Amino acid sequence: MNKIQEKENVEVPAELLEEQQVLNDAENIIKKFNDVPLHSNKTKLFVIVPLIILILLMLIFSTIFALININKNTIMDGIFIKDIDVSGLTTEEAKEKVNNSLSSLISKEITLSYGDYSATFLPSQIDACFDIDSAVSSAYSIGRTDNIFKNNFQILNALTSNVNIIPSISYDAELFDAVIAEINLSIPNRVVNSSYYVEDNSLIITNGKNGVIVNSSSLLNEILFALSNSALGDVKITIPVLDAEANPIDLDDIYNSIHKEAVDAYYTTNPYVVYPSSTGVDFEISLDEAKDILKEYQEQYTIPLKTLYPNVTTNQIGREAFPDLLSEFTTSFTSSNSNRSTNIVLAAAKIDGTVLMPGESFSYNQVVGKRTAAAGFKEAAAYANGEVVQELGGGICQVSSTLYNAVLYANLEVTERYNHYFKPSYVKPGFDATVSWGGPDFCFKNNRTYPIKIICDSSGKNLHISIYGLKSDNDYKVVLDYEYLATVYAKNVYKNDSSLATGATRVISSGSNGCKVAAYKALYDASGNLVSNECISKDTYNAHNKVIAVGP
Repeated sequence: MNKIQEKENVEVPAELLEEQQVLNDAENIIKKFNDVPLHSNKTKLFVIVPLIILILLMLIFSTIFALININKNTIMDGIFIKDIDVSGLTTEEAKEKVNNSLSSLISKEITLSYGDYSATFLPSQIDACFDIDSAVSSAYSIGRTDNIFKNNFQILNALTSNVNIIPSISYDAELFDAVIAEINLSIPNRVVNSSYYVEDNSLIITNGKNGVIVNSSSLLNEILFALSNSALGDVKITIPVLDAEANPIDLDDIYNSIHKEAVDAYYTTNPYVVYPSSTGVDFEISLDEAKDILKEYQEQYTIPLKTLYPNVTTNQIGREAFPDLLSEFTTSFTSSNSNRSTNIVLAAAKIDGTVLMPGESFSYNQVVGKRTAAAGFKEAAAYANGEVVQELGGGICQVSSTLYNAVLYANLEVTERYNHYFKPSYVKPGFDATVSWGGPDFCFKNNRTYPIKIICDSSGKNLHISIYGLKSDNDYKVVLDYEYLATVYAKNVYKNDSSLATGATRVISSGSNGCKVAAYKALYDASGNLVSNECISKDTYNAHNKVIAVGP
């Protein structure tokens, strides 16, 4: 043995080193034993010889046993993971077997109840899972330490007594907290904290009520225990609760939360930045007066509010804050009657000066509002259900259609647009936008990086809409055009007219054909190169049927 160790560049196996250590230990025992005074050499031999034999037998047995198991690549016999036998399996085989057996536990329904409340809980709701990889790694490490005697002991212990490894369980704490929060809102006798909300021009404060909340740590322990105990059948858990007091009303904190000063709009030119206005809110009474209201217990309190308005709104910022003309479009309403002209002028005035911040959306119906007589709108011809009728606000679709073209030329993002039932006369087919209160709307979004301002001028019976902003290096020249796809032919519609002679006819309405078109928007860069040519819509305009009166 010593000769082997003296050779250079020879790695001595751990088993041989341990065997040498045992012999050395035995030799030391014998030397110590020789120092012990005994009555005779025979007595010494009587004790020493069996001891040496025993040590040698242990050494031989351990070496043979270790050599038998040292080259195994499977888990030792007698090893279990959560009562699942993984003896003689590779780590991959063990993972598959254990995962197949434990997957049913994760999908097991757990009934949670408290009083009249009952709910079904699935462990998957909190991403619960067994740490199978670590458990299999622990199982495989049994009998594979650096100590040969410890290995033998572990292997023999597993063979005689079995070793059962319980895998740990992980879960998502945030998901579990969300489950607890949901239960806290549903269980009977739950604690109700004081709360508040704003409705119209009033602050509504609701008093709290003492009650119970879920004891989340205890409930979690019961759920994890149920998952760890595979012997359990249907699992029913009574939700553990704790008594809790509702938080008191803190009027100072509520006031600081809702109070906001009005902000005036302004802009800077270097760099160009528009800062929009915003309204504020405040108590209509003093804070001390509001606290006096809360002195007498009530389930609900009402505190009046007032709106604080800015001195300068965003729409009031001068056009100098929007230095560049992005687009413009004009239509004429010279042939319109007085009522229709009034409606056009009124709708245009409501849009004039509108400022949209980057990312902000525009709704025609929201800006113009409901078309009522009180708002100044008059009855004029309009399309409704495929017919020409007299309607309050008739004619304002010319404003939405003019704005639609200006928006397209500014290359803004159109989010909602509908064509008319019949082809309008004031714009090309495919480039109109019909609107109706409670029905179709025209909407778009400022997809630029700088605010835009819409200017409407309806003087001289010409509606001129301009969009101002700040040009950028990646702006394109926009060209709009349409493709005529098909004709929608008018039909003859006959109506009896007793005033006519038998067989006589009279044309009531001459009618006109409709059409189908495709509208296109082409973009050109600064060098005149075509960047894109997009079909933005395909529209159908119905025909005006020819109406003929016929005598009986």
